[in-house]
Amino acid sequence: MSLRVVFMGTPEFSVPTFMEIVGQGHDVVACYSQPPRPAGRGMDLKKSPVHEAAESFGIPVFTPKSLKDTAEQTRFVDFEADVAVVVAYGLLLPGPVLDAPQFGCLNLHASMLPRWRGAAPINRAIMAGDKETAVQVMRMEEGLDTGPVCMSETVAIDKNMTAGELHDRLSGLGSDLMVRALAALSRGALGEQSQAEEGVTYAAKLSKLETRIDWSKSAEEVHNHIRGLSPFPGAWCEMPLGSKPERVKVLRSSVADTGGKPGTVLSTTDVPAVACGAGAVRLEQVQRAGKKPMSGEEFLRGVSLSDGTQLD
Repeated sequence: MSLRVVFMGTPEFSVPTFMEIVGQGHDVVACYSQPPRPAGRGMDLKKSPVHEAAESFGIPVFTPKSLKDTAEQTRFVDFEADVAVVVAYGLLLPGPVLDAPQFGCLNLHASMLPRWRGAAPINRAIMAGDKETAVQVMRMEEGLDTGPVCMSETVAIDKNMTAGELHDRLSGLGSDLMVRALAALSRGALGEQSQAEEGVTYAAKLSKLETRIDWSKSAEEVHNHIRGLSPFPGAWCEMPLGSKPERVKVLRSSVADTGGKPGTVLSTTDVPAVACGAGAVRLEQVQRAGKKPMSGEEFLRGVSLSDGTQLD
């Protein structure tokens, strides 16, 4: 049965779910997304990926800065939706909005709730060294990701998987999971299970202050930090490559079975290897400012970096 849907989402992660819902023949009567933001060298206003996708189907798009305003809530209610589907929208939904659709609001969340409630569950799972995560359909409540879970798909996290790779994996699985949840909802067969009260963790929004690599940490911690921030915003260190230190992002790494004084370049024969508080990491892929990502081997061919160099 086709449902009358309001879709609410913003980044690229949300687009596959939006496309699947449209492709399944549901009636998407409106789309909500974050307002256009300045982007690029010219800082021109750029619409979100969901905004652009919705417009390509002729679906009206709304970009309020808040849903607390009574007029905005009234407009939402007037859509008379069967259900709202929320995927990384970026705004909290107040009670009148949550209560407006006949069957409530379903959220697609990229973690194994109650672990990693909040804004950056994919990054935080990898940065913490988690071995698995999930993508889940949750019925929304006013609390932050506290609602009961309706459907779930577990995903193993490989030891070298980056946040970008996990993002794409969960985005694809999540789109299929949500359309299955809507099918069950239309049959009156969508069950739900309350989240456990134990094991709650919060995935705080990423801060620029935590992107710098701390070589005093163990190799495993540094490796998880690098892949958890790859490709964006990117973990970085400073290297003495010219007249002044240059900031270099590290996008891929691997753990090396060696060690030394933290921050010391141990080897430049293949790819750079840098000592950590315990063990070392190999810098498999890096990116200099204003340049494209390159392998560690390519990087060494273009710079003067010797064994024993101390990195900040």
